[in-house]
Amino acid sequence: MDGKSPKDHREKNLKNEQLDEFRVQNTGKPLTTNQSKKLSNDQEQLKAGDRGPSLRQDFEFFEKMTHFVHEPIPERKVHARGYGAHGEFECYQSMKQFTKAGFLQEAGKKTSVFVRFSTVQGSRGSKDTARDLRCKGVKFYTEEGNYDLTTIAMPVLVNQDAMKFPDVMHAYQPEPRTGMPTAAGAHDNFWDYVANNQESFHMVLWIMSDRGILRSYRMMESWSINTYLFVNEQGVATFVRFTWKPVLGVHSLLQDEAQKIGGIDPDFHRRDLREAIDRGAYAEYELGVQLIAMEDEFKFDFDVLDPSKFWPEELVPVQPIGKMTLNRNVDNEFAELEQVAFNPANVVPGIDFSNDPVLQGRLIAYQSAQYHRLGSANFQDLPINRPICPFHNNTRQGFMRYRIDVDQVNYHENSLADNTPYTTPPEEGGYESYPKKIDGHAIRARSKSFDDFFTQPRIFWNSLTPVEKQHTIEALSYQLGKVKSESVRQQNVDMIVNVDQELAMIVADNIGVDRPSGTNVSTSTSYPSLSQANTPSYAYSLKVGVLIGNGFNSNEVTNVLNTLEKYGVFVDIVSEKLGTVTGTDGTKLKVDDTFLTTSPYLLDSLYVVGGSSNNQAKFNSDVMNFIQVAYKHYKPIGIASTGQSLLQTSEENNLAGVVFATNNQNFGEEFVSAIAQQRFWNRK
Repeated sequence: MDGKSPKDHREKNLKNEQLDEFRVQNTGKPLTTNQSKKLSNDQEQLKAGDRGPSLRQDFEFFEKMTHFVHEPIPERKVHARGYGAHGEFECYQSMKQFTKAGFLQEAGKKTSVFVRFSTVQGSRGSKDTARDLRCKGVKFYTEEGNYDLTTIAMPVLVNQDAMKFPDVMHAYQPEPRTGMPTAAGAHDNFWDYVANNQESFHMVLWIMSDRGILRSYRMMESWSINTYLFVNEQGVATFVRFTWKPVLGVHSLLQDEAQKIGGIDPDFHRRDLREAIDRGAYAEYELGVQLIAMEDEFKFDFDVLDPSKFWPEELVPVQPIGKMTLNRNVDNEFAELEQVAFNPANVVPGIDFSNDPVLQGRLIAYQSAQYHRLGSANFQDLPINRPICPFHNNTRQGFMRYRIDVDQVNYHENSLADNTPYTTPPEEGGYESYPKKIDGHAIRARSKSFDDFFTQPRIFWNSLTPVEKQHTIEALSYQLGKVKSESVRQQNVDMIVNVDQELAMIVADNIGVDRPSGTNVSTSTSYPSLSQANTPSYAYSLKVGVLIGNGFNSNEVTNVLNTLEKYGVFVDIVSEKLGTVTGTDGTKLKVDDTFLTTSPYLLDSLYVVGGSSNNQAKFNSDVMNFIQVAYKHYKPIGIASTGQSLLQTSEENNLAGVVFATNNQNFGEEFVSAIAQQRFWNRK
């Protein structure tokens, strides 16, 4: 990525054009009531004298106050905290061989999309950087109707049957007596559930890895988890799972960073996405599919219908079929992000459902949740939920009905309206469910093929690098160290030993319980696709803090800033106060942040220029604090010729990832390469 200005993708976005009808600009207009009465005074109630009681006839106050107290709506039971953007999806190639879905029929076909990212456990007001599962809901506004593809940032789910979902979420969310902790699974109830419902540990292990604390939504890989069906024009079905791969690669925070950022900037991921789009660094993701022929359903060691198991890419390759570009920020967070309603049952012809027991439950739960949250069966009429193609049916009435249906007839079949609106044959685009064979007795049971809870977690553990393993050990030790019940802590290490004996023993020692006596399942299999060490890495759109005072070398600094701009690196000029700093030749740079208003935890890298200050000791101390934090977190640091005195070097220092400008004509390029690497794990 060279940082060149990306193409403006907002042209001819059909959903954006539709939303123009509903956008309202109030600036420069007279203030009115909701009934359009112009107001002469909006600051005082109507009173009996200037010190008298308020009058009940004050309809202006009544309208203003009652609307205000009714503004909140029920938040989502899960995924309450979220953010997102508009964009488009472009198909790479025709998928006609596998599906008749219209938006996947030809290369270059573009479809408007809306995306909402979210955490799971926390409330709407919780922090972005909690260690948690994350979701990405994508609404495709296709010419055949809306298609909702919901994915999560791990390829496995915590439970194997939708019946258990209320239980796991009750256990995961705040303990009911205290309402704590917020946006954290580090408590007795959750880990008690995990130890006693051991199919859940696979996903929990992923959450404890670096995947649980993302650097950015723009760097989030996600999977559909559930198994769907592609169905082509010939009626042939294929098992399919979807995956979104970020063009920027998959990158994470450190646990210490995530915790500190949660206090410094709870909106860290929201702000990152919005600012990147505003700067033209659009978030991009490739959509890939994993396909398994129906006749190969029982070919693998895992059950293709088990949502707690991943399909290894090395066995079932991911085929890229298109790219999604998020290029427009929302105009109103509530109207778009809070009112958007996703439902995995929203599919188009060519996409159908498997017998995945979690998917089957989700097809019911989402619709019910939207009825409750949005207060009406007419939520699909909200602007963000409307299809771009017209819809006609016999649904009527309900709270907040927007449509004015003028027909006499509201039923089917009929003769008064020539039996319209009419059904459409499948060959002309009507949706037809795949005629899969259903045979069996009505029982409450789990397939025996779902019973292996530990082989895949063991494979995931085998696939991690030593650094990734150490981070996971620290996360498990932290989370279980917060558990008060010694019995629950012991139960968990007795379970973890099934994944890895050494892991269980280290965690047991760290949390003060007995080492387990068992051993791990026997498999040495590992897959490169499971480790973040094999992900792409770029300097593009990462943020560098330039620590600078007056008297800087103008020529040197200007050349470096130009190089950073060339590669699309975001620059944050940081000094002791807002205003400008002045170089030796009079060059002035505008200060974006001060040492008080930003933090080294929020920056991906530092460019240490140094300089003069009225309070030199305080300036140097602030710069040193930034350097120490960045160095401790393995981040790249560039040292200008005027800043070298601020970083003490010796033969004992391992300065991996620290680039010096002194006597280095290629400093700018070397610094950008270091920024792209992001972390230097070999640093001491």
